[in-house]
Amino acid sequence: MTQPTRAWVRMPSGRRLDLLDPTPFDWDDADLALGLARTYRWGGHSAWPLPLSVAQHSITVMLLRRSQSAQPLSPVAELRELLHDAEEGLMGFDAISVIKPFLGEGFLELAKRLEAAIFLRYAIPAWTEKEHALHKRADRLAAASEAVHVAGWTHEEVRHTLKISATPLETDPLFAEYGGTAWEPWPPALAAERFLAHLNRLTHLTR
Repeated sequence: MTQPTRAWVRMPSGRRLDLLDPTPFDWDDADLALGLARTYRWGGHSAWPLPLSVAQHSITVMLLRRSQSAQPLSPVAELRELLHDAEEGLMGFDAISVIKPFLGEGFLELAKRLEAAIFLRYAIPAWTEKEHALHKRADRLAAASEAVHVAGWTHEEVRHTLKISATPLETDPLFAEYGGTAWEPWPPALAAERFLAHLNRLTHLTR
């Protein structure tokens, strides 16, 4: 007899998430913040003692998108930026973008299901084509800057090896708000705390 497929994740809160059939009620906000804080970009590699979390990256992208906008971003728009990689925190995996096609349609479908559950839980509208293009501009700028200041690539390597056309920033977008050492990856507990603070602020404003 064929056994049913199981893909359960038990959250720190005690809630259970079926990755193959997610619902918006399968995690709490602290679960998501911690998952993103323990999920790492750049394959977990870093020129610093700690790797860079998706939680820290998500805050960076939100602040970049805010700074690039001619008009103040709505709380819903900021929330969508903050949660743009949220499914990675539920999976505990940030696939390097160029390998995603090799993971197959099943992986892409899983990510779409998780994103749909996240957008439903937080009442986030789907991206419009224009909004997604603006988001990708901020996301690519964050990636180019992280590549140089966190992962240790040179500016030339970012353009010619990684094929990212955005010019890396010199000033860390997080420094004005948090201080500390520019571009230094945060410890997981701190990344979770700061991500959760933004999530609580924005969900309160969007109620």
